[in-house]
Amino acid sequence: MPDVTTEASHPLYVPLTVPQTAGPRRRRPPAPPVPALRLAPERLRTGIVAGAGAVGLLWGLQARPSARLDVLFASGAHLTGLLGGYGVLVLLLLMARIPAVEHGVGADRLARWHALGGRYVLGLIAAHAVLALCGHAVHTHADLVTATGDLLSYGAIAAATAGTVLFAAVGITSARSVRRRLRHETWRAVHLGALLAAALGFVHQLAGPDIAGGLLTRWLWSMAHATVAVLLLWYRIVVPARAALRHDLRVAEVRDEGPGVVSVLVRGKGVDQLRAEPGQFFRWRFLRRGLWATALPFSLSAPVRDDTLRITVKALGDHTRRIRRLRPGTRVLASGPFGALTAHRRTRRKVLLLAGGVGITPLRALFETLPGGPGDVTLLYRASDAAAVVLREELESIARERRAALHFLLGPSDGSFDPPPACGRGCPHLAPLAPCALRNLVPDLAAHDVYLCGPPAMARAATASLRRAGVPASRIHSEDFDRA
Repeated sequence: MPDVTTEASHPLYVPLTVPQTAGPRRRRPPAPPVPALRLAPERLRTGIVAGAGAVGLLWGLQARPSARLDVLFASGAHLTGLLGGYGVLVLLLLMARIPAVEHGVGADRLARWHALGGRYVLGLIAAHAVLALCGHAVHTHADLVTATGDLLSYGAIAAATAGTVLFAAVGITSARSVRRRLRHETWRAVHLGALLAAALGFVHQLAGPDIAGGLLTRWLWSMAHATVAVLLLWYRIVVPARAALRHDLRVAEVRDEGPGVVSVLVRGKGVDQLRAEPGQFFRWRFLRRGLWATALPFSLSAPVRDDTLRITVKALGDHTRRIRRLRPGTRVLASGPFGALTAHRRTRRKVLLLAGGVGITPLRALFETLPGGPGDVTLLYRASDAAAVVLREELESIARERRAALHFLLGPSDGSFDPPPACGRGCPHLAPLAPCALRNLVPDLAAHDVYLCGPPAMARAATASLRRAGVPASRIHSEDFDRA
């Protein structure tokens, strides 16, 4: 093991610092891929809001002012129905895996928007159903039970009801408490029902007065649905299938990296054409028994070299435990690259990479490739003990060769991550991620960009500490690959 120095510290954790001495010259890392097209989050958000405004304008142009109760109910039902239908299209678009959107916005942010938007859409659909039912009951002077039976006799409304049930199932299984109890395959299968629900809703919308009332409106609404359907088909099915045939990816080697951790080297043809950037991830499907049915996101743990991609995986469940038993020659389907935790987010000369556990994988690739002179790049790696440090020899070698700062923060993680805000230089708090501890290791911390990747609890605590240490939120870059 290369020589390291041990600093005096609180007994609960020990920071190990690799000396910044010049090492032997190594070959220059591969040239970065051609930058991909990226859609900025602000532009996507503006486009979504503008689309909702256009839908509201469509409703306003057709609305007929009236004080009658049944007309008021009907007007509310029309508005919520149009906005709900538009919301479904937005949700599908966010998950279509369009490269410019994925690279610019980031997969985890898209997943958060998708989850938040899903709640609004379910609320709009429920409001539409209730308002339509009440409006019909008032108009026909019937009770709600009779009005319900009457409405379900219409084919388009029966289709919409079936779609609403499917959307409700998707919403229920997406609740955190429910999703934890479901197998990943079951959750995915239920989510596929959203596509059928969207189709049934489209049938209902074409029969409604807001869309069916004008040829131009019907054409525009149909084109919007057709465009989203084509994007879903192209980027989620055609592009991955074409990449699988073109690149012929196969497992080249499975290498032990430590207790429960392996690196998988995947080799193919013309892999550089994938334009994968350090910090990005792919969704991997290994075509062998027990693994082929699920595609899970794993980030690249090294830059692409010699038509080879590398991921480093920790055994956290049945699926990841089976990965260590992969054999060379196993066929691999990889869709991607995805993610925005890349060099393009950098805004400052100095960069801090803050990793926890197996979250080191995307940051290890960035640690090697981010441009910078001696002292410009610092890596802090939080782990429970020395055995839990992944890719340690590689990290130490990179630190020495590029004269970058590398600190291992070793110690139990069962204590509080998040100390009180009144924290000054040299304070004796137990938490290694306390603002004062971070400032001691990185004195000019507020002048850095920070790339953060680790377990959710660690990431939340680190973000809070970084903010209190003076790092603006706009310069804290993180991405949770497991969300999407």
